[in-house]
Amino acid sequence: MARAARDNLVQRPRGQTVLDFVAFAARPMPLVTLLDEAPRRIALVVNAEVCSVYLMEGEGELVMRGNVGFAHGAIGQVRLAVGEGITGEAVEYMRPITAELAKKRATYKHFEDLGEERFPVFLAVPIRGRTGPVGAVVVQRSERAFDEHEMDLLVLLGALIAAGIRTAELIDAQRDKVPFRRAGGGTRKVTLPGRPLVPGRTIGAIAALRRPAARTSEHTLGSHGSGATKRAREQMQMDGRMLKGAFDVAEKAVGALAARARQLDLQAGFLGTYVEILGDSRFRERASEILEDGSGLAQALAQVAREVTRTAATITRDPFLEERARDVEDLCDALTMLAAADKRAELPQKAVLVGDGLSVFDLLVSAKSHPVGVALSERAASPRTRVLVELLGVPAISDVQGLFRWASDGDLALVDADHGLVVINPSKSEIAALREWRREEERSRGEEE
Repeated sequence: MARAARDNLVQRPRGQTVLDFVAFAARPMPLVTLLDEAPRRIALVVNAEVCSVYLMEGEGELVMRGNVGFAHGAIGQVRLAVGEGITGEAVEYMRPITAELAKKRATYKHFEDLGEERFPVFLAVPIRGRTGPVGAVVVQRSERAFDEHEMDLLVLLGALIAAGIRTAELIDAQRDKVPFRRAGGGTRKVTLPGRPLVPGRTIGAIAALRRPAARTSEHTLGSHGSGATKRAREQMQMDGRMLKGAFDVAEKAVGALAARARQLDLQAGFLGTYVEILGDSRFRERASEILEDGSGLAQALAQVAREVTRTAATITRDPFLEERARDVEDLCDALTMLAAADKRAELPQKAVLVGDGLSVFDLLVSAKSHPVGVALSERAASPRTRVLVELLGVPAISDVQGLFRWASDGDLALVDADHGLVVINPSKSEIAALREWRREEERSRGEEE
């Protein structure tokens, strides 16, 4: 794309490209359109091979949210504190900084995966907002230092996009006032930043991840007459058949997930633990024993999970056994839902799933609702998370700050996992931009085929 930009520049005078950018920046547009288009257009204007747009988020963190020239996976992942790197230095002192050989500057920060050593000529310009910096624009190229005219030009271009960045919608976790919300949705439109996990863009109604509700009632074989005893025995037999069916379904599903992980070359060794647990005859037998003692299906599986957890707790802080106990509990929840679905734990179809984390339960149970996207809070720190969302295969974002503060069941959410943004209750223009993006993607796929 950078080569194409240079070729176009030869054909069109710089003055025309500047005027085109002014006309573009003057239009009201969704933030994602700005992040897609501004870097490409700025690179064209200043004849740069790389252009990045950073937004100021959280407590003084600069996050790359738009880019042309680097691999797409850099967006949302490259992060700098104010004062860190040449970009952070430019924002700290609110002045442009240029370097003909970036790595020789004392504040230079190298990102291993970017391959930016190919573009050592560096120019960073802070973007000013009404009350301080709102981000930065960075351009890079392989040769020829940026001159004073290009520096002044980039300052002006940054000023043009300052209003479009609309950082007021990037919710600061420290913001004190929470707006009133009606039950079932109705929050005003907000944009929440996070980390992209699985790229793509989608839209759907928000649904919080759920687990089976706790049950306290139990079947008994006892003291309410022969009719009650007969019904209890019939229920026990039915539970036994459902439990066996759930084990068979789960074993087949986990095996398929493990095979898919190998196909995608994912590090998913933990799935082997689930295969091992499901193949453990003692696990099945213990659940069946508890059923025969008169407990219901859910109670039997819950008791198995408690017993495994207690066993792990009696051994001195064995991390392996503790993790295995959590896996057994997760699996027992899944078996409960596979055997006899709990309506209270079922999810609506084609929803955007939100939660503090994703587990194998969600691949076995929640995935049956065919979710279109996933947004996880800042508490989703498990190393398994990336593997699980890639296996789920929908656009996914983690580390979404203030997710549960602003999102509720029923809200419409636009998940932009290309830039790492979740838009709660998106505007009509943002929905239209998503549809246009989908049409472009379909056209691109058609041309490739």
